[in-house]
Amino acid sequence: MSGLVKDNIFGSSGVVLEAAGGLSWQPVVTASTVTVEAAKGYFINTTSNACTITLPSSAEAGDQIILIDYARNWGTNAITIDSNGLNFQGEPDTYTVDYDTAGQSLNLVYSDATTGWTPSSDIVNALEPVAPATQKAIIAFGFVNAGSETNAKNLVASNGTIASDATGVGTARTYMAAATYGTDKGIFAFGSALNGTNRTGVSNLVSNEGVVATDTSAVGTARQNPGASGFGTSGQAIFAYGSAGGNGTIVNLISNSGVVASDSSGAGTARNSVEGVRYGVGLAIFAYGDTGSVTNISNKITSSGGVGADITGVGTARSGLGATSYGTGTAIFAYGYDTLSMSNLVNTSGTIASDVSGVGTGRHNVAATNYGGNLGLFAYGLSGGTNQNMSNRVNSSGVVQSDTTGVGTARVLPAACGYSITA
Repeated sequence: MSGLVKDNIFGSSGVVLEAAGGLSWQPVVTASTVTVEAAKGYFINTTSNACTITLPSSAEAGDQIILIDYARNWGTNAITIDSNGLNFQGEPDTYTVDYDTAGQSLNLVYSDATTGWTPSSDIVNALEPVAPATQKAIIAFGFVNAGSETNAKNLVASNGTIASDATGVGTARTYMAAATYGTDKGIFAFGSALNGTNRTGVSNLVSNEGVVATDTSAVGTARQNPGASGFGTSGQAIFAYGSAGGNGTIVNLISNSGVVASDSSGAGTARNSVEGVRYGVGLAIFAYGDTGSVTNISNKITSSGGVGADITGVGTARSGLGATSYGTGTAIFAYGYDTLSMSNLVNTSGTIASDVSGVGTGRHNVAATNYGGNLGLFAYGLSGGTNQNMSNRVNSSGVVQSDTTGVGTARVLPAACGYSITA
């Protein structure tokens, strides 16, 4: 063994380890993949390509690995850390961990099974874990015709194919919202039945296999037409705004285990029929809606679930639209009341772009969700007074595709969310 012998007080296996000063430095790595070992240092040269670095599959407290940007090119071709079954800074290896700043160096130390590998120093840029994207989606509930709400569901495969109706679970209702939580699960909550006269606060959890659970007793103020979105880097979600007989700014946060928190005060203009969607890393935005008249204001959501003040609107003021994420850190709002056929893209900074016209059949009160890792989908809705079951996919560049012939019961005001990180 080369290097200095250090105190083995943290070694669980009884093996005497090398000191940090005795790390064994390896030849410069230029490959696109490399598996690294504890007690070694690596110069990673990404001049010609990005590099995925696989950490050891087993480790014990005090194990150390150092990675250095050899040619100051991580800003052009980043490194991706694969923690190989172990946690990385408290998150499972399903999370994406990239380092993408030129001149960066990374000193990793393993602590225990809970925290796993931790950057004791990551000079230049701090870690920002990105949750893995959901692959599948679910569309459920909605309004079939006067006095007839449904709890039917339609699963969406990772290729965007919508399945036929499946028997629903939970109170049949409409005017609810849905969001992904816990990385790979979903939640439908709030809404109303009896043509909007019977508001509720019940929720239904969706497993990572697309199974909808029975009603969970109401938490928070019963209301209809809230918006919802995931946020944060640990699988949280948020429901905000809506009508409880009058428009409000109420917020209910959802933990990464699907627990709905009690009401908290929101911010911005009280309204209903608002849409929420993720953007950037751990952030979300709520936009548009009905204050008594349609609006195009927006409110950003921080990575801790705080609701920001009103931002002056961009695009056509409207309600009854849908929103989904697509690509990497980007999102799109589309359609809306009355039978509009337009979209507005959202960049990674949360800036909403001006209208793009002509994106399929104009309609309102649609469902929208992400699927397939970086794709989106708008489905169902009302056009010309007739319920629809058509859908429009969104590619990874944010382009809305032409109408796809419908599947399932034509309906209006369903909700949708992504689930499952497995295709």
